[in-house]
Amino acid sequence: MKSITIKGSKRESVGKVATKALRNAGMVPCVIYGGDKPMHFSAEELAFKNLVYTPNVYTAEIHVDGQKISAILQDIQFHPVTDKILHVDFYQLFDDKEVTMEIPVKLTGTSPGVLNGGSLRFTNRKLKVKAIPANLPDFVTADISSLKIGNKLVITSLFNDDYTFMHPENTVVVQVRTSRNATVVVEEEETEAAESAAAE
Repeated sequence: MKSITIKGSKRESVGKVATKALRNAGMVPCVIYGGDKPMHFSAEELAFKNLVYTPNVYTAEIHVDGQKISAILQDIQFHPVTDKILHVDFYQLFDDKEVTMEIPVKLTGTSPGVLNGGSLRFTNRKLKVKAIPANLPDFVTADISSLKIGNKLVITSLFNDDYTFMHPENTVVVQVRTSRNATVVVEEEETEAAESAAAE
């Protein structure tokens, strides 16, 4: 999985006054959990742009006062009116310790059901997977080239040895449902067949 670097500084004081002063200066208070003890630090709000405002997922390499820590975004709080980032929680990664993360699903192929007028329902655009950091994928690939009208792709079709899905085996990822256009196509085919039979 790709990583984004975030440079920050340790926070000596974590009180309300110090936190407000940080935000007024365009900085975001953050915490890294998962290690021996939580690490409090702050970073510029712009540093989170590529980590937060994107459909993709990344790990974060956090540089704090000469120390490098690999982590994932665990929680983020936004201002209810301005949408400014108020606080960010990270979870520290260890090479030999599995972690759970939401990964985007990428569709490949062309569905014959959609070509025949069916409606594609992409019900699960992200899936929770569990793996060691080295095996976390950038995205989960779902091939829809065999989906006809009425077919669905369940999570068992996406199983992979590198990671485990944290969903029931019958979870539907994507399906092709009938639509008005599909009904018209079927009716036209039936009409043509009837006309051919009558002509013979």
